[in-house]
Amino acid sequence: MNYRMVSRSLGTLLVLEAIAMLPSLIVSILYKEQTMPFILSILIILAIGLPFFFLRPSLKDFQSRDGFAVVGIGWLMISVFGALPFYIGGSIPSFINAFFESISGFTTTGASILTNIESLPKGILFWRSFTHWLGGMGVLVLAMAILPSVGSRSVYILKAESPGPSPGKLVPKIKQTAKILYGIYIAITLVQIIILKITGMPIYDSLIHTFGTAGTGGFSSMNSSVGSYGIVRYEVIITIFMLLFATSFTIYFQIMRGRLKDWYKNEEFVFYLAVVTISIMMITGDLVANMASSLPEAIRHSSFQVASIISTTGYVTSDFNTWPIFSRTILVALMFIGACAGSTGGAIKSIRFLILFKAFKRELLKILHPRGYYSVKIGGRVIEEETLTGVFVFFFMYIFILAAGILVVSLDNFDLVTTTTSVIASIGNIGPGLGMVGPVGNYEGFSVLSKLVLSVCMLVGRLEIYPILLLVLPSFWKKVKI
Repeated sequence: MNYRMVSRSLGTLLVLEAIAMLPSLIVSILYKEQTMPFILSILIILAIGLPFFFLRPSLKDFQSRDGFAVVGIGWLMISVFGALPFYIGGSIPSFINAFFESISGFTTTGASILTNIESLPKGILFWRSFTHWLGGMGVLVLAMAILPSVGSRSVYILKAESPGPSPGKLVPKIKQTAKILYGIYIAITLVQIIILKITGMPIYDSLIHTFGTAGTGGFSSMNSSVGSYGIVRYEVIITIFMLLFATSFTIYFQIMRGRLKDWYKNEEFVFYLAVVTISIMMITGDLVANMASSLPEAIRHSSFQVASIISTTGYVTSDFNTWPIFSRTILVALMFIGACAGSTGGAIKSIRFLILFKAFKRELLKILHPRGYYSVKIGGRVIEEETLTGVFVFFFMYIFILAAGILVVSLDNFDLVTTTTSVIASIGNIGPGLGMVGPVGNYEGFSVLSKLVLSVCMLVGRLEIYPILLLVLPSFWKKVKI
């Protein structure tokens, strides 16, 4: 492993995190709030990060293990240091709680331990939501986009950090790919901010809720989330953008190149839209039949919550804890399916379910016709057996980690629904679950052990398992010749 290059990359990441705190510091100044939490945090981070930033490694290329090391350690590191403003300012007196809030922000989970959000300073709430925006596309992708010293083999970082079974380059140069991704990300973010502001939402609130939407994170500046406003136009706008940010950014790139038909030829996107549409229809019917909701009201709440859950954003407009069992079951199923690969959303991803369904179909055909040859195709391309194996292994590991997390969290002796959905919502980077962690609840009541386990689940879910598991393998740290 190229330890000096890894250390320099981590130092660079810390410097970027310190710079990323400046907008929150400015917000604190504008609202005449306490600024020392951000000033001290920035100084501490720079004091630790700058010595590593100025390292000059003799070898600058990344190997696969170097990329995974930078991603795994880097995300844990920025979450630890990202907790400093919460802790130093006293907004969250417990460092474990501050770390939980920070890692929930960067992993775009949106699970919170806060019980009175609106009492917090504006600058702290801005930082809390800005971590969503930073984590949505990936902080290391941002580093590749803006730094001049990124080697071509840093594609390993992109693969380790980007969600989906087969992330890759949009164009031959990895630095240009990172720029394109962030260019699209920034553009859609600005459009949402402008639309929310034009339709009447205050600029501060527009920024907060756009950061949560763009990163599919879901932190709000209001105790009751988006439902606090009770304004339909805000809900419609946020619903549309949650679905947009949960769509693969590759589709947007192809549209930019003039390939306008690609969006409806993309099988994953069609599957994703079908799941969204069918889920909205079923929940709408259930709400009308069992909760005496009017049709417009049922469509309003079902569409928002389906978009929020499948995109793994976690915003809420109503307490779906009180919905009928059928509707709640659909929402839990959506927590597993999640967004498209190559988006800012989490969970298992629609493409993996699509591949799995087609693989099941192939196995049934092979039973009927043992001598026939059947392949799994997505978009007309045959999926290699290695990729299929990777998808199956990912499913197994995801369920195994989920089960292990549920087992540990069950030591807190909460009810089964709370225990199970808290882990599902954490590893899927969704935020709200059911029971005690539902739309009107939070994670404050969990033990320190459970909060640490849920934090690991958030990180494992955001980085899609491998970068974190590799860090605990002794062989991963053995020196090899480069």
